[in-house]
Amino acid sequence: MNKSTMLCSLGFLVASCGFSSAAMASQGHGHHTRSHVMEAKAAFIDTKGNQIGTVVLTEEKDGVHLKLEAKGLTPGVHGIHFHNVGKCEAPSFESAGSHLNPKNKQHGFDNPQGFHDGDLPNITVNKDGTVKAEIISKNVTLDTEAPNSLLPAAGTALVIHEKADDYKTDPSGNSGSRIACGVIQH
Repeated sequence: MNKSTMLCSLGFLVASCGFSSAAMASQGHGHHTRSHVMEAKAAFIDTKGNQIGTVVLTEEKDGVHLKLEAKGLTPGVHGIHFHNVGKCEAPSFESAGSHLNPKNKQHGFDNPQGFHDGDLPNITVNKDGTVKAEIISKNVTLDTEAPNSLLPAAGTALVIHEKADDYKTDPSGNSGSRIACGVIQH
């Protein structure tokens, strides 16, 4: 097999292999609209305003993937949620508003009248105060025009709470105070 045939068979020379851009688009390989961002990020700050971590959000076919790292947190299980305002004013982070909830549901995965689009599974902080977690949310998007977008004009934030989310109590799962916050940006 010569080099150009091999490259063509691997899909690197799509145009020279006779595939049109329309054929690629129909197979899900087309360009996204300008309003659709594929990656976003946030820097977590603590209640004193110090940066303690980061999160990278990537839109994939199965949802928005979050890869987060943080330090200086209390060990144990903590609730984490998307909030509907892109503002993180320490120390209380009340500026981030309530959970992202465009469908007006109640809070919690176990709530029969829930859950918010901003609800996420709990994270576990290690004994040394660090956390590395990967989460997938199928309920949000990075499409700036969607009602469940993490990138609307007012922005959104990702908030870590002091206690575990019980997944049922409205409005925030009895997860306690907001202890870290990051504004989601593209």
